[in-house]
Amino acid sequence: MKRFLCALALAATTAFPALAQSGQGTAASETAVTYVHAGRLLADPSTGRVSRNQTVVIENGRVREIRDGFVGEGNVVDLSDRFVLPGLIDSHVHITSQQGPNSRIERFTRSAADSAMQGAAYARITLEAGFTTVADLGGMSEAVVALRNGIAAGHIPGPRLLVSAGGVTPHGGHGDVNGVREDLVPHLRSGGVCSGADDCRRAVRERVLAGADIIKITATGGVLSDTAAGLGQQFSNAELEAIVETAHFMGRTVTAHAHGTDGINSFLAAGGDSIEHGTYLDADSIRMMRANGAWLVPTLLAGDFVARVASGPDNFLTPNQTAKALQAGPLMLDMARRAHEGGVRIAFGTDSGVSAHGDNAREFALLVRAGLTPLEAIQTATVNAAEHFRLQDQIGRLAPGMAADLIAVAGDPLSDVTELERVAFVMKGGVTYLD
Repeated sequence: MKRFLCALALAATTAFPALAQSGQGTAASETAVTYVHAGRLLADPSTGRVSRNQTVVIENGRVREIRDGFVGEGNVVDLSDRFVLPGLIDSHVHITSQQGPNSRIERFTRSAADSAMQGAAYARITLEAGFTTVADLGGMSEAVVALRNGIAAGHIPGPRLLVSAGGVTPHGGHGDVNGVREDLVPHLRSGGVCSGADDCRRAVRERVLAGADIIKITATGGVLSDTAAGLGQQFSNAELEAIVETAHFMGRTVTAHAHGTDGINSFLAAGGDSIEHGTYLDADSIRMMRANGAWLVPTLLAGDFVARVASGPDNFLTPNQTAKALQAGPLMLDMARRAHEGGVRIAFGTDSGVSAHGDNAREFALLVRAGLTPLEAIQTATVNAAEHFRLQDQIGRLAPGMAADLIAVAGDPLSDVTELERVAFVMKGGVTYLD
């Protein structure tokens, strides 16, 4: 099975193979034209303009044109009583796992093949929740690369999947193996662990070799690592500079799991492209993010989830995890509010797998609580996230030549953003997955 998964990983021959339009669902033949009748259509969220009674004409998995009125015969999808918008993008998930009381024991019992199979189930749930593209940041490389390629080939229904193929982390840091006997660490450790600038260059190159679309690093400690190492910086400045430089040499952007101010600012000073979480970002962080054009992926749902678990009667977190969850979780809404007010570019991301897959859209309400308008929240999960991944010419809006990714809801998400928690129709690449 291991050789089988490795073979699938080696099948990736482009930077983003997951952008293939094939999939499993309901679709006409490749030469057929599909006419989607949209009662209300937010085709380009960057404009905020909603048009009524539109027909989205789809051919070979892409939008051919958008026409006024309800036109076309034959393969017609009737969403004339629905609000239609582009498929949603989640910039931060863990598609092959989900936190729960059994999470610690599963580290010892689950293989890469097990993780890939579990990921296939979570991928279907995520797609049916309206998320047609997601990024897995940190999953076991064999499992997520195989899953990405299986979805792209049409063998498995799921969102387009971009992957970091594991992560890059310092020895003993968040992302390394923590909370187990020392003699077990070599058996549980996957790739990407490094110390020193040259070793970290190696780790980045190995992630690219493994099939990474994007490089994900752990610049600071993390809430769910079972260690009392805090939430501050864990890579040296020289290591951060080596990581970013090498990733850029290899044609990859770099995103950093980062909570503490020191780790956030050191990563940004090294030229990093985006910050995941950003709990303790300060005025200097905001200034550098604006100057560099860096993105913030605030993952408010993860902060809300771990804080509720840690303070509840059925807390399954370890004492180390509980202390950090209670410390960091309640701070994240204010962090996002300050970043938004400061003009930081925000891309939607949930850290799903910490919270339950399929609940991704609950992030929208939290973004609105942090001061974004419903339209701005929708933009984070469409045009913003597409630009964050440098895929703005392929996904994130509905226009001629773009992927035919669209969803529909009954109400108006511009008035009540929680409508996006009740998606009634999902199409990805011209294939209908939920109707």
